[in-house]
Amino acid sequence: MKKIIVIIISFVFLGACAQSTVFLGPAISVGSTGNVMQAGFSYGTNMVVKQTTGLVPGEHVSLYIKEKKQEKKLKERDAEIRKEMVNYLQSHIKIMRDKLNLKNKL
Repeated sequence: MKKIIVIIISFVFLGACAQSTVFLGPAISVGSTGNVMQAGFSYGTNMVVKQTTGLVPGEHVSLYIKEKKQEKKLKERDAEIRKEMVNYLQSHIKIMRDKLNLKNKL
């Protein structure tokens, strides 16, 4: 329980640090690969994307994932509705056939 409280409190206090972590990606890239051009290109690309769209690339990824989840939910819902309609129509057809057979027997 204490761990959960500590995690929640850390999210509250460190939430404002998200903007400053933009610089960590290029810094880590320089530190791990030693390629300053790659780090500069990465940072420049991220800034251009943010200025153009108003979202950082990570936000684009999260929006894409949310859209795919919504599409999946809609497809599943449509499949359920189709199954229900097929079941209803099949039962209705059976009822109508039974009624017609009764009329033909009379």
